[in-house]
This record gives sequence, C-alpha cells and structure tokens, in this order.
Amino acid sequence: MSKYYFTSESVTSGHPDKICDLIADSILDEALRQDPNSHMAVEATIKDDLILIYGEAGTKAVIPYEQIALDVMKKIGYPEEYHVIVKVNRQSPEINQAVAGKELSAGDQGIMFGYACDETPSYMPFAIDCAHRLAERLEEVRRSDDRLRPDGKTQVTAQYRDGVLKRVDTIVVSTCHSENITQEELRDLIIKKVILPVVPEKYIDEDTKYLINPSGSFTIGGSWGDSGTTGRKIVVDSYGGYAPIGGGCFSSKDPTKVDRSAAYYARYVCRNLVANGICRKCQIQVSYAIGRPEPTSVYVQSFGTSRFTDSELKKIVRKNFDFLVSNIIDELDLKRPIYAQTTNYGHFGKKDLPWEQFKKIEL
Repeated sequence: MSKYYFTSESVTSGHPDKICDLIADSILDEALRQDPNSHMAVEATIKDDLILIYGEAGTKAVIPYEQIALDVMKKIGYPEEYHVIVKVNRQSPEINQAVAGKELSAGDQGIMFGYACDETPSYMPFAIDCAHRLAERLEEVRRSDDRLRPDGKTQVTAQYRDGVLKRVDTIVVSTCHSENITQEELRDLIIKKVILPVVPEKYIDEDTKYLINPSGSFTIGGSWGDSGTTGRKIVVDSYGGYAPIGGGCFSSKDPTKVDRSAAYYARYVCRNLVANGICRKCQIQVSYAIGRPEPTSVYVQSFGTSRFTDSELKKIVRKNFDFLVSNIIDELDLKRPIYAQTTNYGHFGKKDLPWEQFKKIEL
C-alpha cells in the first residue's frame, strides 16, 4: 500500500501576521458599514510598539484608523501601549474607472483556486481543519489561563494509506507563555486541555508524537518577538497546502478584488459539488483580467472521484454558477461587514459564512 504524510499549520490571533490581518479586516468592515460601495486595500505592519497602516481607500466612510488598530490589540489581549502611523491615499482613479464601469469588473488580474473534499464535516482537508481547531482551542484555553499568551502556532501531520486518512502522526503546538510555568507543566496543560479535546481519538495511537514548544522557552511573543504584515499567511488562510494558491491574500481587500471574492466563490462551487455528492474531491481554478467582468478561464478537476468527467463537471458548474464579478458579490452578499470573522482559523470551513452554504445543483 502507498503510505504518505501530509502536514498543515495554523496560527492564533496573537501571531504578528494575524494581528495585521485583523486590523486590515476590521478597517474594511468599518468602511463597508458606512459605505457598502467602499473600495479598500488598506494593510498593516507591526513591530514592537509601532503599527503602520497604509494603502488605498476609495470610500465615503470616515474611518478612525488609529482607534481601530488599538481596539484590535486590546481585543486580542495585548495590554501594551502602541504608536500608530497612518499613510492611506485615495484609490487610483485609473483603477476605479476600470472596476466601476457599466458592468462591475475585476479590480485586478489574477488566478484563484477553490477546493473541497469529504474528509471532514466542514468539507476541508483533515490536517488544516484539525490545525485550525487546535489553534482555536489554544486561544480559548489561554483566555482562561493567565500563564499563556496570545501568540501561538499549531501543526498537524496526518498519515494516509492509498489516499485514505489513517492516523495522526505528529502534533506540534508552540505557545507564548509567562515565566511562572515550567515546560513540563506546559506540556501537560496543552496535551490535556488543547489536544485531547480536539483531535479525534480514533486517529491517535501510541506512536503519535506531541511536540509542545519544541524550541523551549517562549516568553517573548507577538510583535516583540517578530514583525508582522497583512497577507503573509495565505496558506493558513486557504487549504493548508492541499490545493494551489493564487498568490493573492484575502485580508484587507473589498469584494471587487477577485483575489478575495472569486476565491470565496470558487470554494462555494467546490463545496457544493462535494456536498451534493457529485464528487468526493474538487478543485477549481478561475482567472480574471482587470477591468473585465467575466473570468478568462474556469478549470474544474475531480481527481477521478466523480462519475462525471472533468469536462462534464465544468458544464454542470457553468449551468449552476455564474462567475461574473457582479453576481459573485450579489449571490454571496459580500458588501457587508463580515470580514473580521474570516481573519482567524481559516477563511473556509466556517458554517456561518455565505460561501459555506448549501446550494442544490441541477445536473
């Protein structure tokens, strides 16, 4: 039998890159709350006590950038004082003209991927789904245990035989902590309160390895231990490496930016092909050109898991789904302040998000 291993990782909200993602998405939500037609591409960078907010905004909204950033830091759990510098310009009129013509068009060129499989109830690959659940649980535990700090990472290595998930081989959890907890106490805490409540017992055996803070002491975290920037966790945000990525990040971008909206729609299509029992695994690539409302290509793959050929699947997709930029925004109702809830633990697999809803497909 063919045996192989696949690994995916996740991070907590206190990771420096995720701090910046949440600042950017919180700014976007405030813009859309005031002006649903806002065109935003405002990002953040953080190091030590300095937060830089920068980018382009085309909006009628009056946005308190500094206050949003400071509120995010408090919400995450960083009590330090931070200095915020804001450098935000109006969006280029050339870009705005290309997007806002008679037919709403893509805000940039690019390629996007969607993916879904039947390994988990969320139609996500197991390793990334499990890594996200571990990161989410780590966050819950640290908010009730003052020995733990906001910055943390998780990683799951799954073992497969002939393409079928068999067991969890390795779990890595690294968490920032105070100085008044030993490494032995930390290991016991993480295994008992984070790992065992999350990872299905059937996938754990006597050979499963637990690596808890494998680098040792981790008392300096967040922006004081590393710098952070919006959009640097694109594999964490998508499919954990199971599927290709288009290269563009999600956070900070309004729905006219197809890096975000078309990636969400591609997930929506794949999820529903699997949820409707049409295939067990599905991947879609879609591409756009700036200033054009329709995609330049749509490519569907089922990896041999469907009774339909890939060409037949593409016809089913085009019959049931409309990849026009305007339709994506309307069908998923994307001009709403829903983006801060996407920032952490992946943009896919969360049951309340619009691109995770069931749609009956006509064959």
